Amino acid sequence: MSEETRKTLLKGTSPIVADIKESEEDVVLSISLRPKKFNEFVGHKDIVDNLRIAIQAAKQREEPLEHVLLSGPPGLGKTSLAHIISHEMAAKITATSGPAIERAGDLIGILTNLEKGDILFIDEIHRMSKVVEEFLYPAMENFQIDFVIDKGPYAKTIKFNLKPFTLIGATTRSGLLAAPLRGRFGIFYSLDFYKIEELAKIIKNSSQLLTVCLDDQAALEIAKRARGTPRIANRLLRRVRDYAQVSKLEKVDAQAASKILNELGIDQAGFDELDRKVLKLILESFDGGPVGIESLAASLNEEVDTIADTVEPYLLKAGYLKRTSRGRLATKKAYEHFGLKFNKQEELF
Repeated sequence: MSEETRKTLLKGTSPIVADIKESEEDVVLSISLRPKKFNEFVGHKDIVDNLRIAIQAAKQREEPLEHVLLSGPPGLGKTSLAHIISHEMAAKITATSGPAIERAGDLIGILTNLEKGDILFIDEIHRMSKVVEEFLYPAMENFQIDFVIDKGPYAKTIKFNLKPFTLIGATTRSGLLAAPLRGRFGIFYSLDFYKIEELAKIIKNSSQLLTVCLDDQAALEIAKRARGTPRIANRLLRRVRDYAQVSKLEKVDAQAASKILNELGIDQAGFDELDRKVLKLILESFDGGPVGIESLAASLNEEVDTIADTVEPYLLKAGYLKRTSRGRLATKKAYEHFGLKFNKQEELF
């Protein structure tokens, strides 16, 4: 690693914790760190157990698995579960995303190439266009697609039979899915943030794959700052690995891990620079709130979706932020984190 790269890491100029587009190296590493089987998957025990039963039953009946919808914040394992389901069903998986399917014709090409029992995985399924979404209804329900040929008085509707397949949809915002689409999924699970102990186990497993010598306390220290998200935990681990490599550390202990993460700009609560900016803005400029998300986005010169999808979920879950009818409100925990005096009158909102 060059000295310039090392300085960039130490300054924390890139938002390590934010759900940003990963480099090609990070994408390859993320894929290699993904569990391949249910036995390797950590967390969400109830969901995994229920999926095992559904898969076993489908295999006994020699039928494709029912359509599956997975929802939850980014980085919690929706894509990993889709690939594990494909592996357990011994089925081929075709992966795409909602924004990538721009026209109904794109979807026709994908659906007609699916064989019996194949899996179609659509990430960010809530971002599909309305036309494409409605085209998907008969495909999911009856394994048929209807398309029109010619125009005007010569127009004809042609029905094309598809081979039975399984659709797995992943979404970070299930509320944006149309009710008719959501109702056509036979299996629906919502993934929640991980516990610190579960993240520590994931980090230990990943450290073996990345050949990083990490003790249990160091894994726990990284897990505490990973915002309950495996993707972030693995990302932080890779940055710790880089630092350890440059500094020629034979083993990373809790003290070294804490020092590295502090220098990367990740504090004890797992906040990065954007998280701190959002909370400080609410606390200092808006007197703790309430404040609308549009006002926050405008003040920070950020997109509303960035705050709603990347920053808010963890702050709400961890109890640093409240969402009220009047806007976002900082909690006592947020005041204490920044060493500010809490005004109890704020609780009246």
